Amino acid sequence: MVDLLKPSKKKSQIKPLPRVVVIIGPTTSGKTSLGIKLAKKFNGEIVSADSCQIYRGLDIGTAKPTLKEQQAILHHLIDIRDQNQSYNAAQYKRDCVKVIRQILNKDKLPIIVGGTGLYIKAVVDNLTIPHVKADPLLRKELEQELQDRGLDFLYNELIKLDPEAAYIVDRRNPRRVIRALEIAMGTKKPFSQTRRQGKPLFDFLQIGINWPEEKLRERIDKRIDAMVGEGLVDEVRNLIKKYSAGTHAFEAIGYREIIDYLQGESSLKATIELMKKNTWRFAKRQLTWFRKDKSIHWITTQAQAEKLARSFII
Repeated sequence: MVDLLKPSKKKSQIKPLPRVVVIIGPTTSGKTSLGIKLAKKFNGEIVSADSCQIYRGLDIGTAKPTLKEQQAILHHLIDIRDQNQSYNAAQYKRDCVKVIRQILNKDKLPIIVGGTGLYIKAVVDNLTIPHVKADPLLRKELEQELQDRGLDFLYNELIKLDPEAAYIVDRRNPRRVIRALEIAMGTKKPFSQTRRQGKPLFDFLQIGINWPEEKLRERIDKRIDAMVGEGLVDEVRNLIKKYSAGTHAFEAIGYREIIDYLQGESSLKATIELMKKNTWRFAKRQLTWFRKDKSIHWITTQAQAEKLARSFII
């Protein structure tokens, strides 16, 4: 059995740290499949790094690992919140570090799998993320601005305060734009600078899945069609019977478009095309974020990932 508490060969000259593999990439790139294959090959367990898969009931639209996949390999940090419960990067970091240590204590390999860049960065870079309480008066003011002047105006105000926020905040997510403005205005610092990097907690191997743009876009289109065919509309219809359509979990791509369709604001055909368009834009933002990190090893095949992982842990 591999001793994961020993330093990897390439890091032997520095203080030994427990080893963790990270599988990242844009949506639809095949992270789940690769993570499961590596976990089977190297005696691992998976820690999800997906800000939407944490929610119970958001299954089809988040491409959540199937029950069969979760039974084959133990997955962590999936289905840990209801749709009306909040969750942030600071909470994720706390929970992820705790789970990683539990997996290591079982002499298994922790494999973080996901595409939520801030979640991954919070753990890999050991970020200290300040807790900034919501300011009801400021939030009310910003929400009024949203209503009066629109989301683009608020987003542009955020970018004026902090250009780096363009790589962090989804410009089509009003909750996240408002929250980023709250933090920037509340701390008097750019949102992207409110997080401090600490000493590494673990020795990370980051593997990024790379696809040619045309192939990735084709995969996205096929996945959206498959999601609709698997019953995404019914999933959303049933969820909004239980929770308000304005619940923040439903701001995830796919859910907000389907809600608009169910409310009669668009046809199903137009909704599907919009989902494809928004998902592609999201994938490009993910790639922009990840490609800024020069420590990521980009691969195009499973064999390349296995070679990297084997060299890292043995």
